[in-house]
Amino acid sequence: MDKRRLIASTVVFIILAILVYLQYRHWQTFDWSTFWAQTSRVKWLRVIAGVGLIYFAYVLRAVRWKIFLLPVRPKARTIDLVAPTMIGFTGLALLGRAGEPIRPYLIARQENLSVSSQLAAWAVERIFDIGAFTVLMALAVFREGGLYSIPEPSWYKDLQRAVLGLIALVAVIAIVAVVINRKGDAVARWVEKEFGHLSANLGHRIAAWIREFGAGLHTIDSPMSFVWLSLVSIGMWYVVALAYTQVTQSYGAPALQIPLLQILILMGSSMLGSMLQLPAVGGGSQLATIKTLTSLFDVPPEMAVSCGILLWLVTFAAVIPMGLLLAHHERLSLRRISEESHRAEEEVIETPPA
Repeated sequence: MDKRRLIASTVVFIILAILVYLQYRHWQTFDWSTFWAQTSRVKWLRVIAGVGLIYFAYVLRAVRWKIFLLPVRPKARTIDLVAPTMIGFTGLALLGRAGEPIRPYLIARQENLSVSSQLAAWAVERIFDIGAFTVLMALAVFREGGLYSIPEPSWYKDLQRAVLGLIALVAVIAIVAVVINRKGDAVARWVEKEFGHLSANLGHRIAAWIREFGAGLHTIDSPMSFVWLSLVSIGMWYVVALAYTQVTQSYGAPALQIPLLQILILMGSSMLGSMLQLPAVGGGSQLATIKTLTSLFDVPPEMAVSCGILLWLVTFAAVIPMGLLLAHHERLSLRRISEESHRAEEEVIETPPA
């Protein structure tokens, strides 16, 4: 681990330690015997079903990446993209943010493509993730009867405003994407010139990201590809929501009989919490989920802790056994691949434009 990652991990650890301590102070009456009793009542067949749904979501991610590859590798097979997808998410689970570039790096190597092209597709993929999640949230919040599916109806207007803000964010991202797609190089040169006064390295890095993102947009080669990418993305996040539902309902407790709108809120809090993650142990995702369950949904602390940990294991860590098995089959070292992918990413950033 280099000095920068060590400092970042230390800062995250300190923040998480403070949050855990504050939560402990708040729950003076936390009962571990109750925690174990509620965990022991979990219906494990539902949990297994949740894991199966998460694995299916990884297959859908592979389907989506196949669509990205259509302009350059029309004969790429979905089944061949499943292994690098699962290995990549295993690297993310075990190595934290250091494992993020593994998936595009492995796909680039497997399909004999430039790493920059797959890093570009990876950047565009994130936009589809944000947009798909926003669509599901909007459908849940603004549908008829949405008011009655949250535990605190007085918060409904605030939730609507938050979703409208998310829609506005997606609209801004879409406009920026259109501008970069049409005038990407000009925008990159302008950014490099303007930000270069503050820091030449900062201006160059932002400009490199703009060029990379613009190249990624070229992977969407037709309106039909855009439609399929959107449908697959929405379907994938809906499958993840179903996995959350399987886990929450596995407890058989009325407090965790959570309808779709609440599940999406829970997913959103987990994603925000994942910004504070330690390799292999997580932390932020579990804390955010537990806090949401107790504060918004009035779930007892013991059950919330149990459910928060189980949700993290199913939706984030369950890929690890299969990912390690696939990495072993491919004779890959996750740490070595992570280092190679980061070097390739730095080369993309440092390479001057043609």
